[in-house]
Amino acid sequence: MVNITPGKAYGFFTDTSVCIGCKACEVACKEWNLLQGNPPVFGDGYDNTGSLDAQNWRHVKFIDNVPDETTVAGQGKAWLMMSDVCKHCQHASCMEACPTGAIIRTEFDTVFIQPNVCNGCRDCIAACPYDVIGIDENRGVVQKCTLCYDRLQGGLEPACAKACPTESIMFGSVEELRATARRRVSDLHDQGITQARLYGEDDKVYGGLNAFFLLMDEPEKYKLPNAENAVLPRRNNLGGYLGVLGTAILAVVGGLVALRRRRQPAVATPKGPEPTADAASAGPPAPAPEPRTETETGDER
Repeated sequence: MVNITPGKAYGFFTDTSVCIGCKACEVACKEWNLLQGNPPVFGDGYDNTGSLDAQNWRHVKFIDNVPDETTVAGQGKAWLMMSDVCKHCQHASCMEACPTGAIIRTEFDTVFIQPNVCNGCRDCIAACPYDVIGIDENRGVVQKCTLCYDRLQGGLEPACAKACPTESIMFGSVEELRATARRRVSDLHDQGITQARLYGEDDKVYGGLNAFFLLMDEPEKYKLPNAENAVLPRRNNLGGYLGVLGTAILAVVGGLVALRRRRQPAVATPKGPEPTADAASAGPPAPAPEPRTETETGDER
């Protein structure tokens, strides 16, 4: 039992190496948070949830990572499974994009959307790099994982972590979870499972994630941005503002130059020599003589 104290950072460590895809976390999340869910739709695999949205705050991904060719004993490859959730980022783009201040950081260092302040503008949906936020069409507000904020206030661990039968989802203080995660990945490496890696436990991805993962392959296989692509969209982007300002200054200068050129007098076209007085008094030139016919020349026969 975790002793939950306001003022400390809490989160999830999800070890995908022991996830069995049972979806107990999805069910527990819906039951506790009174989420109706969406009608189940099966695609090419066993995933009937599809993605995180307003009705699915936990989503178990089934990633078919098995090659089509036949393998011999000892060369098999397991599917990748991962219980996805809001990452509760330290650099949360949804908080920066929210125009009403509806998205706050709680006393447990979690990211929480206040439904009574949200105006349903959906700016946070566009800003979230993990696509975890959805709009509740009935209430007109956005929703996502709260890390069971109400349970934390009552000293209880989140419902998904409590329901997980393999302890793939672990809840606790972020500091203790990071130490546990590093020991776990070290043990896997000692067993020869060198592809195991941690994602989001340090500050390389959006300043660090309070809900971080142990992955069994590259982040891209799980449709997660890697550290190189984890660029935070910001409202207060000084570099972007300076670029826009420089472009505006160049446009103004170009406009002023063009306006100045239009106001300059046209260059006079050089004229030919003026006619003299004698040429002017001589009158118009004589017409050319008409051609003479054979009769006029006396050449009749």
